[in-house]
Amino acid sequence: MNRLKEKYEKEVALKLSREYSISNKMALPRLAKVVVNMGVGDGAKDKDVLEQAKRDLSAITGQLSSERKAKVSVASFGIRQGVPVGLKLTLRGNRMYFFLDKLFSIVLPRLRDFRGVSLKSFDREGNYTLGIEDDTVFPEIDLSKSKGRGLEISMVVSGTKDPEKSRRLLELLGMPFEKQDKRAGELGSKSS
Repeated sequence: MNRLKEKYEKEVALKLSREYSISNKMALPRLAKVVVNMGVGDGAKDKDVLEQAKRDLSAITGQLSSERKAKVSVASFGIRQGVPVGLKLTLRGNRMYFFLDKLFSIVLPRLRDFRGVSLKSFDREGNYTLGIEDDTVFPEIDLSKSKGRGLEISMVVSGTKDPEKSRRLLELLGMPFEKQDKRAGELGSKSS
């Protein structure tokens, strides 16, 4: 069993149940899936670039990605309708937990000047989206072969529509959120 999945089942679910007085196990906030997107705009001109991006994304996630094609032509960007412009994949179950464990404990701390991820990236439904500018921070990527592409990682939380409960779930799982300065919050509330 995965370390992060085991942590959720044995510790996190129990803490969430107590903190929010939720007795129904199915009503607890939990991760449903993780969606990973990568843009490959120049992949339309060079198939080798697209194939390398596919290999990199597959190495990072342990799963094959699907191509996303342009829906409309945009002349100013040199994009024609039907040309591959991105890659997408959805992680669930054990692969999702393995990926998140690696993201929280290895990848994010390797980022330069990392002080935690933003608390402002939750949507109204309680899902969290994180952007990583350079995929070479993942240990599976060979620096000599990769161009260093950006990734968008969306964590979809089910069992709640409350961003606060989602934040608490991710925090208990080990997501390194930025520390909020309590004095800055007090000063902001006094000036209002």
